[in-house]
Amino acid sequence: MSHNRRTAARSARILGVSAASAALALSAAGSALACSLADFSAAALCDGGKGVITVTDKDASGVPAVVTVYLENNGSDLRQVGEQTVIGTKEGAQVQFAEEWKPGAVYRVHVTATRGTKTFVNDDIPLLTAPAKACAAEQTAKPSPSTSRSATGKPSPSASASTPAGDDTTATASGSAAAPAPGGNEVSPAAQESNLAETGADSNTPVIAGIAAALVAVGGAAVFFGMRRRGAGNRH
Repeated sequence: MSHNRRTAARSARILGVSAASAALALSAAGSALACSLADFSAAALCDGGKGVITVTDKDASGVPAVVTVYLENNGSDLRQVGEQTVIGTKEGAQVQFAEEWKPGAVYRVHVTATRGTKTFVNDDIPLLTAPAKACAAEQTAKPSPSTSRSATGKPSPSASASTPAGDDTTATASGSAAAPAPGGNEVSPAAQESNLAETGADSNTPVIAGIAAALVAVGGAAVFFGMRRRGAGNRH
């Protein structure tokens, strides 16, 4: 019996040590995942020539946090810059506040992180001091004179000079179109004379007319003499 008791007591001690180790491990893991003020940081930066204040949340547990930024003046809040909600990640989640900060300006960043009824953080991170040099405004390149002229759509001098030539060409084209083309439907004087020659109005016309008149005269004489002979026969 004494041996069994010693064995049972040893087993109980082993189980107790294991349970205590597990509890410590769980407590350490819970502490590592818990949201804390150390998970938050802030910086005054420049974005495209504009000033911004960036707040980063590296809370791996993802507890929602409300971030409020104030501009300080001699240890008191001069004005509120803005307020945003951020949900942290292991890599770091960021929120930005547009602020044309001046060199050396001081800002207070307050963080309130709660989940349900439990509050993890309700405190200020260390005061943020802006850099000694302000953000430089971006400079846009000015277009060259040739680019500006082409952008306005106005013709260049060479194009303007070529415009009258185009008008002359148009006038010439219209004038040539209005003038009758050679070989068209209109009949030239030479063609008219040729047509008259083909119809008989040439130098042989008087000869033919004389022959016709002589035949008419001969026919008339024959008729006359025939009628006289018939009249004489009737008298006999």
